[in-house]
Order: sequence, then C-alpha cells, then structure tokens
Amino acid sequence: MTEIESLDQEREKRAFDIPEIRRDFPILQELTNGKPSVYLDSTASSLRPEQVVGSMLDYYHKCNANIHRGVYRWSEEATFKYERAHGKVKWFLNARSHKEIIFTRNTTESINLVAHTWGRANIKEGDEIVSTVMEHHSNIVPWQMLAQEKGAKVRYIKVNEEGKLDLSNIDEIINKKTKLVAVTHMSNVLGTINPVAELAKKAHAVGALILVDAAQSVPHLPVDVQALDIDFLAFSGHKMCGPTGIGVLWARRHLLEAMPPFLTGGDMIRSVTLEGSTWNDLPWKFEAGTPAIAEGIGLGAAVDYLASFGMDKIRAHEIEITRYALGQLREVPDLHIYGPRKAEERGGVVAFNLGEVHPHDLATMLDRDGIAVRAGHHCAQPLHDFLDLPATTRASFYIYNTLEEVDKLVESLYRIRKVFKLA
Repeated sequence: MTEIESLDQEREKRAFDIPEIRRDFPILQELTNGKPSVYLDSTASSLRPEQVVGSMLDYYHKCNANIHRGVYRWSEEATFKYERAHGKVKWFLNARSHKEIIFTRNTTESINLVAHTWGRANIKEGDEIVSTVMEHHSNIVPWQMLAQEKGAKVRYIKVNEEGKLDLSNIDEIINKKTKLVAVTHMSNVLGTINPVAELAKKAHAVGALILVDAAQSVPHLPVDVQALDIDFLAFSGHKMCGPTGIGVLWARRHLLEAMPPFLTGGDMIRSVTLEGSTWNDLPWKFEAGTPAIAEGIGLGAAVDYLASFGMDKIRAHEIEITRYALGQLREVPDLHIYGPRKAEERGGVVAFNLGEVHPHDLATMLDRDGIAVRAGHHCAQPLHDFLDLPATTRASFYIYNTLEEVDKLVESLYRIRKVFKLA
C-alpha cells in the first residue's frame, strides 16, 4: 500500500478534537492587544499547522536541492517529494492522473493560465463567456481582458434575494454562443455553494467548457472533479493550511495536451535547438523554471493534514459553527447578514453590516478585542455594487475555530453598538 492510498485509513485515526487541533497552530497562543487571539479570516488565508511548516523545514534542512536536475541524493529526494505532492493532490481531487495536476502560484495564476492558453486559442470574435456577479475579481478580469482582445462578450448570471445564483433564465444565458462558463464553487462573501454539476451539464449541452474557481471549496468540503464533470478547476494552498505561493490548476488531460505553454524556459523544455523547441511531458509542460519546491512539498503536507480528519468531518464542523454563528448574530440588533439563511447551503463564512458603522471601523474595533475579521469588498466589488453595498464585514471559520470564539465575536459586537450609540 502506498502512502497516498493509506490516507483513506488515516482518516479514521484522528478524532476531530478542536483543542488538540488548536495545539497544531502555535500562532493561536499569541495575544492580540493583550487578549486571546480569535482568528476569523480563514477565507482570506488559513493558518498553517506545525506539520506543514515542519515538512518545508525538513526539505531545507535535509535535501535542499533543485529538482529534475541532479543525480545526487539530495536532488533525487527533493524530486521525489515534489512529485509525490502532485500525486497527493491528484488523490485529494479524485483526478484521473497526476499529469492533470499543474502547480501554479495561486488560484489567480491558474485562471490566468487558462485564459492565456486555452482562451486565446479557442475564444473567437462573437463568442460568449458566462460568469456570475458573485465572482472574485480573479475570475472576472481575465475573461474581460480576453473578451476585449478577441471581440467576445462576457455575460453574468445574477444573484437572487437569497444570495443564490438566479438560474431562472439560465437557458438563455448559456446558449450556442457560449464557449466557457467560469463560476465560483463557493462565494467568498455570501458563502453560497453553487450547483457546479448542474452548470457543467448546461455548459456541455451547448458544447462549452466550464472552469470552477474552487479557492473556497477545496479547503472546506469534499471536491471530486470526476463527479462534478467539470473541465478546469483552480485553488490555492494558502487557504487550505498550506503555504503561500503555491496553487493548483486541474484540467482534463486532453485539454492540457492541446494547450500551448503559458511560460517558457527551464523545466518545461524537452529539447532546444536554434531552430525551435519541444515541450516536456505533463505536468511539467506548464511548470517553467525552478518551481516553488518547498511550497509544493508543504501543499502535499497540507493534503495529508486535512485528509487525516476527512473532508466530510471538516464540512460537518463548519456547518455546526456556521449554524451557531448565524443564530447568534441574528440576535444582534441592527445587524444585517448576507447570503443563504441555512448553514447547509453555505460555507463557513458570514458577511454582515452593523447599522451605519463602516466595516473598516467595525473591524478595527473588533481587533481591539483580539478578533481578526476582514472588511471591505473582499475582491468582489461587482457583487457589492449589485447589492448596493460599499463594503461588508466578514467573519470566516475553519477547523480550529470554536463556538466560544463566536460568542466572543457577538459580545464584542454588543460592546461596539454601545460605543457607536446604537443601543
């Protein structure tokens, strides 16, 4: 049995014990303004456990060498660990092959890779790209630029009063002109979990492909690319207990084989002459130059860490804490929550506003109580414009958060109401 295959058994070995989990994250022992730290900004970037940091230090301390280059032990060991990380991600997503797993810097680069390679080769004048108003800027701007370059058009699915996609006219929006549907799996503001499999069927029925921004879903719930029947999927390591500077693009192998390289030079080369060049096999065809070796190894360790609990258990914990948070926050006067009402229909994120208090002021006041939240438009300005909101305050939860931390958030909000004379 390989190490990757043994992860299925490993799921049952570790109980989902929050106090034990929190011990894996030493930063949670740090004080903020002299108070216990309450980190509620994992939607932006999660914390990293000792196991992930240790895997990266192990590379630097024991086999700090470039990969695919040397025939000496350090290089061969580094190569093995880096390539094994691709295999772990393949297993994590239930992809068909490790050749479908491309390491990038982040979700943004993964989406741009598709736009610059598949997009430039396949989008023509008069074509349409379908996205949604709830997208992160990273899943809007590349398609706007591509459409402008090619003479194509970007159309957007709107959001209804429940904070879900309005699919009432989906057959008109996704039509024979559609060549790509680019949609988030989970909104980073509303927390809405979108019906990706249904949208994939709609796209494929008209001959279009579908790209899924899974930056918010892969860290929090089971994601099976074969079951979803999608074509491209992008996510980032730093939102799933992994390092910054490492992300993933998954795509169907035949698409990657047909796509031209994104960046050139270094490890993506098979041969070079003065007359021309040929490309390396997948996935290295899309990983030019010296990659983020330590970060790739760290991402593999993050997969190990999450798999040791099982994504179903992580999802269950987040539903529990989100349900509790929604219930408690709804009791706070003057507080308005955005997104689906039911915890089962959303991820572990709650965006809200408190009366006329500006979200930046609210976040600053919460920080004084040691509570870290995000304030602003969260790189989703079109959504805030659609909702006629200048900004929101966002609290988000992950494996290390507790119900008691939700109580601290609510207590602080009551205190802030008094400061701003809302009581």
